[in-house]
Amino acid sequence: MLKSQKYRIARPMRWAGRGIGTIGSAFFAFMLVGSAIDEGVGSITIAGATLALLGAVALAGGVLSWWKYVPAGALLILTSIGLGIHIGFFAGHSHVFAWTIIGLPFLVAGILIISSGRLLR
Repeated sequence: MLKSQKYRIARPMRWAGRGIGTIGSAFFAFMLVGSAIDEGVGSITIAGATLALLGAVALAGGVLSWWKYVPAGALLILTSIGLGIHIGFFAGHSHVFAWTIIGLPFLVAGILIISSGRLLR
């Protein structure tokens, strides 16, 4: 494949991954902050601490996606995996549906960012 063709394919992939990752991480951060305001700080549970850690990793991946592609994609994929594990342990019903809504955008963004970085290499 010619270099110009690779660039034409990789550029929209990179922008889509950046957009999905940034919007997803911002939504996740707003959701966590809103939940903390609504419920109050109180005692910190394992589920809450895990979500706070995953929110920080997601936010770092979303911000980092604008400069470093491979680490940002890895962080977004790790966030998706972590949310899948968290949902499996702490969610009530419909684990796949819950992960599809919350975790799948991070997986898609991570794969798009890493794939575009590999195409440009």
